[in-house]
Amino acid sequence: MTFNPDADISGNTTRRRGRGAVVAGGGVGVLGLVALVVAMLGGPDLTGLVGGAPGGQNPPASSGENTLAECDTGQDANTNDDCRMAGAQVLLDKYWSDHVDGYTAPTMTVVDGSTSTQCGTASNAVGPFYCPPEQGVYIDPDFFQLMRQQFGASAGELAQLYIVGHEWGHHIQNITGTMEKYPNNGTGPDSNGVRTELQADCYAGAWLGDVTELEDENGVAYLKKPTEEQITDALNAAFTVGDDNIQEQQAGRVNPESFTHGTSEQRQAWFANGYKNGLGVCDTFAVSGDEL
Repeated sequence: MTFNPDADISGNTTRRRGRGAVVAGGGVGVLGLVALVVAMLGGPDLTGLVGGAPGGQNPPASSGENTLAECDTGQDANTNDDCRMAGAQVLLDKYWSDHVDGYTAPTMTVVDGSTSTQCGTASNAVGPFYCPPEQGVYIDPDFFQLMRQQFGASAGELAQLYIVGHEWGHHIQNITGTMEKYPNNGTGPDSNGVRTELQADCYAGAWLGDVTELEDENGVAYLKKPTEEQITDALNAAFTVGDDNIQEQQAGRVNPESFTHGTSEQRQAWFANGYKNGLGVCDTFAVSGDEL
């Protein structure tokens, strides 16, 4: 999905931060098993990043934060991954402020290498995640290259926006009380965790289905209408992050009782449902397990 070159994204509040110390983490991420899978597929040993920080301790703060002053236009978003994330932040805030009463925006941080958070380390190895205590979204654009290399995903422009939109979906679940109402009750195909992730996929689809209608203050549409190829690319990203696909690559077998995010088919289906039908179809907690 391409930004219109003249679209104004200069009002973005995205910040860049990085080079923090590596510690254990516990955020809500689009690839909750990425650290483990990367290690299993020959990458660095990052298994210590899975789970909560020992003793509930927060990591030390990292330095080097700055604004993305270079990200002013849609053309910047088309040519620079950091600016694409900044443009996504502008669009997501605009969309959700129109759909959630009393909407409060999360912080959006583009990670350079790694940085400490209250949920642990943000880095390309851990993957994008949302940290509820901070109400913050963290993403290292280098993660998209990792998806290509380690998981065979194409990770194009629309796929990248889907991933950011998914993390914003977790913020919506946080501020609207969904996370509190449906807390973690373990793993499995019918677990609250799976339902939470599938709802975030649906929210991302609903946003992308409407986003071409959003305009800047000058009446310029932020995004061009996505092509079929770009939609297929986003669905490919959803497939890549399915529990069954990750487990198959990790261990050569699938264990539904350990699911935390849903199958590839489910993730594609809920994204597509939101994209085609809007937010009204995204209550994954209202359907039976057979309908997920």
